[in-house]
Amino acid sequence: PPPPPPPQQQTADGVSVARVVGNVLTFVSRLEDEYVKSLQRINPHTQEYVHRLKDEAPLVELAALAQAYYERVDDLKAAATLALLRIEHMYYKHESIANSVRKAQAFRAKWGDKKDAHPASRASSPDAERDAAQCHPAAWLGPPAVVVEPFDAAAAVKALCEFVYAHGDDRCRTRALLCHVAHSALHGHFYAARDLLLMSHLQDTAYMSDVETMILYNRAMVFLGLCAFRHGLVADAHACLAEICSSRVKELLAQGVQSARFSEKNSEQEKAERRRQTPYHMHINLDLLECCHLTAAMLLEVPSMALDDAVHRSGGVLASHTHGAHSRRPISRHFRKHLDIFNRQVFTGPPENTRDHVLAAAKALMVGDWKRCAQLVLGLDVWNLIPGGGAAAHVKAIVASKIKAEALRAYLFAYSTSYESLSLPVLCDMFQLETAAVHSLVSKMMITGELRGAWDQPTATIVLHRLDPTPLQSLALQYAEKAALLVESNERLLDARAGGFQGKDDKDGNRRWKDADRWRDGKSGPRDGKYFNNSRGDWSSRAPLRSERGGQRDRRGHDRYRNDRSRRDGPPRASDKRSYIDQARPSGPSGSTRRW
Repeated sequence: PPPPPPPQQQTADGVSVARVVGNVLTFVSRLEDEYVKSLQRINPHTQEYVHRLKDEAPLVELAALAQAYYERVDDLKAAATLALLRIEHMYYKHESIANSVRKAQAFRAKWGDKKDAHPASRASSPDAERDAAQCHPAAWLGPPAVVVEPFDAAAAVKALCEFVYAHGDDRCRTRALLCHVAHSALHGHFYAARDLLLMSHLQDTAYMSDVETMILYNRAMVFLGLCAFRHGLVADAHACLAEICSSRVKELLAQGVQSARFSEKNSEQEKAERRRQTPYHMHINLDLLECCHLTAAMLLEVPSMALDDAVHRSGGVLASHTHGAHSRRPISRHFRKHLDIFNRQVFTGPPENTRDHVLAAAKALMVGDWKRCAQLVLGLDVWNLIPGGGAAAHVKAIVASKIKAEALRAYLFAYSTSYESLSLPVLCDMFQLETAAVHSLVSKMMITGELRGAWDQPTATIVLHRLDPTPLQSLALQYAEKAALLVESNERLLDARAGGFQGKDDKDGNRRWKDADRWRDGKSGPRDGKYFNNSRGDWSSRAPLRSERGGQRDRRGHDRYRNDRSRRDGPPRASDKRSYIDQARPSGPSGSTRRW
């Protein structure tokens, strides 16, 4: 038999109150967990998943009622937890999508499913023709409709986040802030979202949070990067997306599980990872993410690569005039890796996926062919996935203007040595840019030293200066390159003969050593960018050579040998060891060496 209903009590104002044993917060939280589990297990490409999504609106309404109850009983901490639950079901929806969903939910609440309506109700008939013999009575009132009050999702999310900031614990405040950042970035408020994230300093402490919070942080950074890309802030977009867009992007965003063949996780860790998966309707489109990241990397990396080629052709003379603006360190290693693989292909067919389109566009951009580059990048269908009315066309226009500007820079880097002067109207016609934009871009290149030239204002031309190295400079550069190669080969040869100490290059190109912390006299590694030279006994900016280092030690920390000649000429000989022993052993009364 069913359990008896709970006893009801009458309050002073005549309201019936039913006493329920349990915790309302626990009930709502468990209900939300079961709802998310059902979404994780249902195939997202079936109608069952769509029917399950209809239960989200009643769940959010129930959480709002429970929050109001806890506010009434003055339990603000539990109310903040329920407010966070409502935020997590709202932050990922764009306002246009949220309004459509609210309208469909209101229609379903009033009229039921659309498929249950009579077909005749989809047509309308004038009042004068309301004759059952001529038209169906279901058409008299016209198609069913519903009036939905306007709802400001941004204001609602902001109010809920402020409530959590005031009454929630640390974890709730952190998650509410990340949801607030993601929601602001989704609606195009890049600077507000960026300032909110920077003021919280979450980027310094996110790695110490739990796994679910780190996943939410990754999602917020992706939303922020996509927002920066939509506004044309290419450098900011690349900075936000560079760490997320890798071979583990699905795992970082909890949108997929790594194959067990290449995973080192045990069964319990795999189960925990599957429980953390984001429901399918909350996924970020990975094709759009990859397209935005690779396009931003292309716009930054291709001009830098063209500048590297120009510096190499000038024999290093151009590098001395760039005023520190040029750095040989790659901006995007991820993009360069894929571009190198693309260039090493024996046969290159037509591009098939998003990555192939962007890499083929980069090849065209390298030689200044902006039309081919724009055709490959802007012809992708993935741009239509950007939410918002007219957002796709706006983003395409911004990307096209960026491609034209970077193509102009790459063209000047690649072919400026072939010209004595360039006409400003001709450049504007070649790249279909305005005169002010070309003038500003070329002037900036002149100021930074990337382009050696000057403006001839009366004729509106750019007079280019030759940077051919003198014969003495060419010989000096060749001598420096050969000396560097000789030093490198000598060090590698000494490594191979001595064994165990394989030389490595750090990120700045300096020679580093695996056992650098075991150098003689306790001097370990570089300090403030300098290295300790044992032969001279001072610190210098150059990494010491093999012959200048202290005695080597084995794995137990014992000195192998300390003879200078043995360090120069290879492993110690017997005579070297005897000379070292004769110097180290104490002598007896007769001056002979004491036996050990």
